[in-house]
Amino acid sequence: MIGTHAIIWNRKVFMYKINFEKPVHVHFIGIGGISMSGLAKVLLKEGFTVSGSDNKRSPLTEQIEAAGAAVFYGQKASNITEDIDVVVYTAAIHTDNEEYQAAVTKGLFMLTRAQLLGQLMTNYDIPVAISGTHGKTTTTSMLTYILLAADTDPTVSVGGILNAIGGNIRVGNSEIFVTEACEYTNSFLEFFPKISVILNIDEDHLDFFKDLEDIRRSFRRFAELLPSGGHLVINGETERLNELTDGLACQVVTFGTGSGFDYGAANISHNELGNASFDLMKKGAFIRRITLSVNGDHNVQNALAALAVADLLGISAEEAGAGLKKFRGTKRRFEYKGEVDGITIIDDYAHHPTEIRASLMAARHYPHREIWCVFQPHTYTRTKALFSEFADALSYTDHVILADIYAARETDTLGVSSEDLAAKLCESGTDAYYLPSFEEIETFCLENCEKGDMLITMGAGDVVNIGDELLKR
Repeated sequence: MIGTHAIIWNRKVFMYKINFEKPVHVHFIGIGGISMSGLAKVLLKEGFTVSGSDNKRSPLTEQIEAAGAAVFYGQKASNITEDIDVVVYTAAIHTDNEEYQAAVTKGLFMLTRAQLLGQLMTNYDIPVAISGTHGKTTTTSMLTYILLAADTDPTVSVGGILNAIGGNIRVGNSEIFVTEACEYTNSFLEFFPKISVILNIDEDHLDFFKDLEDIRRSFRRFAELLPSGGHLVINGETERLNELTDGLACQVVTFGTGSGFDYGAANISHNELGNASFDLMKKGAFIRRITLSVNGDHNVQNALAALAVADLLGISAEEAGAGLKKFRGTKRRFEYKGEVDGITIIDDYAHHPTEIRASLMAARHYPHREIWCVFQPHTYTRTKALFSEFADALSYTDHVILADIYAARETDTLGVSSEDLAAKLCESGTDAYYLPSFEEIETFCLENCEKGDMLITMGAGDVVNIGDELLKR
């Protein structure tokens, strides 16, 4: 909510300008979220007073408390104390929220999570924003490993748990700040990057965007945020690339497999686990052989984007290659969980048809007898809008088990169900099943999977619990 105390900074109007040289008291409504908790940690490190609230205690809220923040459980008006200067809130907080209303009544400066993240970027000389429908967390993580290998001491905000930084945030002492930039609700348009990455543009978040063209317009606006001395690192294989890049003030840098790109991958090969190696090419000239410790050709694209940014930052290909080789993935990205009765359990966050297809194709390179995919669709809107695409993507495995749709923020079923998707798969010749409860799915898997099979739990909801429970048996 923009109030009457707005000030103009650069091209945007803000209620409040976060300044590291003048720490104040910032209160977070919903401090337990992975992004909000990370931002809170940055402010704590910079000497700010931080408080916040969340509905329940979690490992993230406990970490924030241990770092020095005051955390309230339950969102109440009394949490808004007189010494608070700025209130930050997430998109999940509605205007009828008691705590939100108390902040408005007191006339406090209010910032969305995206606005705060954008303002944090202005306190660094080299802010890097990594966008794309898919691959943001992985690419941000890859770049983090490269930056650490090169001893650049970056500040990083990543949308997953990364072992190298012990969580989702790292607060460094250099002028490099790296963050994911999500297009949902156009939040990335609040950012102030000097280097931006566009990994890909696909049809998604159709509860907010009208269609693919609407999404493309948002990415074009994101690219336009870059100043004349900035750089846009973009997938050169993007459809109608010129519509996104023509007339930009910044320098455009492309990446892609094959030839014709500023940064390319040639002679791609895979080891016995499906991990790729490739020749890094710069404007057609061989630079170095790169070896990844994660599988899937989609990760070659992600690595190219990270390598391009590293080169722009003056990091040698040797250091970049060493950093990439150490990266073994993040939690919930084709994560090996363990084995039960000789069955390999993998968990993957894929929840869009493009991601599903990429993960299932990558799985083919991994040792297995047959592949079983337990898929939990994420939101009714996405399932209905991309129904046929889901059926096609899921056909890339031997067997599919459908769990009920994870509603997330939605309440309207839109007349679509996982049972419908299972029926569609069966019609097209894929061995598919619908089971209404996790317990039934776990029992079915133990009865039907055989030694040597791979079982992938897949989706952005709580489907990960199925693999965890199987490993306890």
